[in-house]
Amino acid sequence: MDGDLLLAAIIGVFAGIASGLLGIGGGILFVPALTLVLGLGTVEAEATSLLAIVPVALVGSWNQRRYGNIRVRDAGVIGLLSIGGAVAGVALANVLPEVALRIGFALLMLNLARQLVARGIRDRRARLAS
Repeated sequence: MDGDLLLAAIIGVFAGIASGLLGIGGGILFVPALTLVLGLGTVEAEATSLLAIVPVALVGSWNQRRYGNIRVRDAGVIGLLSIGGAVAGVALANVLPEVALRIGFALLMLNLARQLVARGIRDRRARLAS
């Protein structure tokens, strides 16, 4: 196994564990790891992440369905409508400058961090009040 493949495997294992444990999207972990560790460009990292998340999503969904946590009809609607969004997103990613994609991804991560901190503060206050 060459070095890049080994690093990709390690990234996959840790991202899969975090994704299953925390319910976070794999792209949140895959894209930065692929750009920083493997040196992929933003578009390559995003495309690779999209393909890599397919087996993770299938396994996670299969297990969650066994627990009765999936609304199959809603998931089908979201999945079908997401196909058009994915096609539009790929087209947009291919015409935007890479720096715009990096800035957009960074803003997305900052907003996610803000939401997580706000939720943690809110939950802590609720626990202390009860």
